[in-house]
Amino acid sequence: MLTPEENDVLTRVSRDTPMGKLMRQHWTPVCLVEEVVERDGTPLLVEVLGERFVAFRDSDGRLGLLDELCPHRRASLVFGRNEECGLRCLYHGWKIDVEGNVVAMSSEPEGSPLLGKVKHRSYPVKEWGGFVWAWLGDADEVPAFDPPAFAPTENTQVSILKIRIPCNWAQIHEGQIDSAHSSSLHSSDMVPARVEGAAADDKSWYRPSTDKSPRMQTQTTSYGFHYAAIRRPIKNADTHNYLRITEFVAPYYSLIPPNSSYNVASVIVPIDDETTAFHFIAWGGTACPSTEDWRKFAHAQKGIHLNDKWESHRTLENNFLQDRQAMKLGNFTGIQGIPNQDIAMWVGMGPIVNRSDDVLGTSDLAIVEFRRLMVDAARKVAAGGKAIGTEEPRISQARIGSREGVYPKSVDWRTLVDKNAAVAAE
Repeated sequence: MLTPEENDVLTRVSRDTPMGKLMRQHWTPVCLVEEVVERDGTPLLVEVLGERFVAFRDSDGRLGLLDELCPHRRASLVFGRNEECGLRCLYHGWKIDVEGNVVAMSSEPEGSPLLGKVKHRSYPVKEWGGFVWAWLGDADEVPAFDPPAFAPTENTQVSILKIRIPCNWAQIHEGQIDSAHSSSLHSSDMVPARVEGAAADDKSWYRPSTDKSPRMQTQTTSYGFHYAAIRRPIKNADTHNYLRITEFVAPYYSLIPPNSSYNVASVIVPIDDETTAFHFIAWGGTACPSTEDWRKFAHAQKGIHLNDKWESHRTLENNFLQDRQAMKLGNFTGIQGIPNQDIAMWVGMGPIVNRSDDVLGTSDLAIVEFRRLMVDAARKVAAGGKAIGTEEPRISQARIGSREGVYPKSVDWRTLVDKNAAVAAE
């Protein structure tokens, strides 16, 4: 459990908070590339870390991210005209390019000296792995972009679903690094089977274990931590363990153990203290599904399961469309789609869960590690220190990888992680 003060440190993300300062020392995934693909297209409102920005692609294909409000009279640039390599405010016709230069002032006389004096705040951006990443921290200290582990190369296949969720980022992260819950909550979709390792098809995921009570072990790393969920396998239980090794890469993503067809990751970005952009990713492997097939599998298709703002039609008010008849017939949750089952749990906790009175068990070791690690890391930044994952020597994120499989009991899972981190993920 956490004290109320510690819970505030963990959950609050505005610019003046310890966690907000920590997150702004990392490149932040602020939207999907598919949301700003069109040249001279509709400007996109970007909400992240309690702030509002506008993203647009100009006539030459350059991507810009600006503060939302025009520097003139603070009208929203989201309503602006995206034309001729700039975003023109509707209020008085001031026009701003992707670098924040004010290149036209329709309301000012020709030759006005004001034109060369005004500069709007723009942010460095990088398109990679299906995301637009932005540097929202100190403009004088922009680090090189380090590709994330789920997109180690530009041509890595990455399929992303996105859902806007009305709850705090930390309870979502805790769900993603909680291996124990999958044996119950997702039991109708993650099916025990006599397979050699985790497998998948277009209907279900399959695991070589019926064990619902994993033994947990964690190890802190320079970028976050990794942990092993150790279960009894269906075959050779006397001599072998089924290991699922998860990586938490602070502050935004986790690498979930893969299956035989593709790898899995989650990217969790706070919109504000009580709203989060959740991204569930299939990537790489031998048979990674297309983006549309991935969203269909997860029941998270925009225009079908989600509205235009990436909000789910399943809400707390309609009980997430839970089907009690399906439950009577054997479905464990009555909720279709693995992410939707998780979301019902996260949102049902309330916008920001009270961690001062929850009861933790032995299977919650990774949760305890996440809370301790991130509260301590945020306090370090508040005291003037560097953010977790940014101090030298740094490990390239492309070398970090999750793992799963059935191994002899003599194998220490930490040696598997070390070996896995020594080569680039593909």
